Amino acid sequence: MFITFEGGEGAGKSTAIKRIVARLEEEGYEIVLTREPGGTPIAEEIRNVILDRKNTNMDPRTEALLYAASRRQHLVEKVIPALKEGKLVLCDRFLDSSLAYQGGARGLGIENVYNMNLFATEGMLPDLTILFDIEPELGLARIAANSQREVNRLDVEKMAFHKAVRQGFHDLAEKFPERFFIVDASKTPDEVFEAAIGEIERRLKK
Repeated sequence: MFITFEGGEGAGKSTAIKRIVARLEEEGYEIVLTREPGGTPIAEEIRNVILDRKNTNMDPRTEALLYAASRRQHLVEKVIPALKEGKLVLCDRFLDSSLAYQGGARGLGIENVYNMNLFATEGMLPDLTILFDIEPELGLARIAANSQREVNRLDVEKMAFHKAVRQGFHDLAEKFPERFFIVDASKTPDEVFEAAIGEIERRLKK
């Protein structure tokens, strides 16, 4: 099963994912935890280019193409082999981030970015996507308060950008309701974790 985790900046995905992995491993599942952009050496090098705060002049289409290139390498080198071995793959961000960020917030169009990524993914989509939904103001306030967290090029975008990202994720959840499960990420870490793990366990038992 291929499970992805999505959400705006500061939604608390990483914290929840660590707890989810620990719970699922306790239950006997063999887990591969990975992330996008990145997850493999080549894909991580592309990540460094995308998120480097020096690269503020990056064209939106260049950005979208780099994400797709990283995604392709990640899929063929890590995700697909793990799924073929019967492992549970958990990924921090995947295609939906490109659709919300570049398609929605950058104005390239969700359909255009989806079609661009078809070459990279060959139509592959997650079995389940957990969307950590949060008001951008709260998410960015969390980032500002967390001195341990890396601040990347996307964190420093204007508020209108982050609001457009959130709307993009909501549009995707409406488009793919059978795949998306929305968690209110403004709640406590325990509440967020319980909501997410509850849905994952329900799907796994189907």
